[in-house]
Amino acid sequence: MSQTAIAATRTPRPGRDLPVAIVVGVAMLVVVVASLFIRKEAFAVLAVVCVCAGLWELAQAFTRRNIHLPLLPLLVGAIGILVSAFTAGPEALFVAFMLTVGGVVVWRVLDGSGQPALRDATAGAFAAAYLPFLGGFVMLLLAEPDGAKRVMLFILLCVASDTGGYTVGVLLGRHPLAPSVSPKKTWEGLAGSIVLACVVGVVGVQVAFGGEPLVGVFLGLATVVTATLGDLAESMLKRDLELKDMGRLVPGHGGLLDRLDSLVLTAPAVYVVLTVLQPA
Repeated sequence: MSQTAIAATRTPRPGRDLPVAIVVGVAMLVVVVASLFIRKEAFAVLAVVCVCAGLWELAQAFTRRNIHLPLLPLLVGAIGILVSAFTAGPEALFVAFMLTVGGVVVWRVLDGSGQPALRDATAGAFAAAYLPFLGGFVMLLLAEPDGAKRVMLFILLCVASDTGGYTVGVLLGRHPLAPSVSPKKTWEGLAGSIVLACVVGVVGVQVAFGGEPLVGVFLGLATVVTATLGDLAESMLKRDLELKDMGRLVPGHGGLLDRLDSLVLTAPAVYVVLTVLQPA
């Protein structure tokens, strides 16, 4: 192999339009912060819009494999799941999720039976679990008395994991983490994610809650593990669907679902750690 080829394989190239990605990312963060600290309900509405947009992107992507999500019951169910989690707690989240899955199955069967119905209903159940159910844990964080701080810390942890991994991966990345799934992810990038997420976790827990630094370390590690798994899982899904991005709703980032992939899987982990180690 030539020296040029070796250098190309060892030095990952950024896959984003970096200036646009930074501007859009900062703008999104500003909108989220504003919605959080103006009124909790404003953030809840924003979360519902994002999850519904993500479901729409997923439905469009699945059509490439001739899979048609029952989108209307999914959207109605997503609103019910998120609102139930915010207003009535974990039990309501699970009940609303089960009702949504049941509604998706019945809706699809009424439209026709057989193998296509089974395929579409199964995909619909997956979609309900992947976005609104996992997203419901963000609403559980928000519902706490100090919910705005908890959600803010959750978002900053995810941003830190992504930023640390991307920056260190681009500058120092040499050893692929999962080359068959996401060639640009490296072990060096993973280390960058761990360091920055743990720093944000420790500082965030102390500033927001006066908590122990060890809680912040747990939060940082949990965030990196779940965010990385979420990103790799979506990469596998895109590879199977032969897509580079899940959509084009977010300039510089791809689809909205490309930004939600790590968030939704991280939300339950952050909720559990904060509930157990840093109760309200």
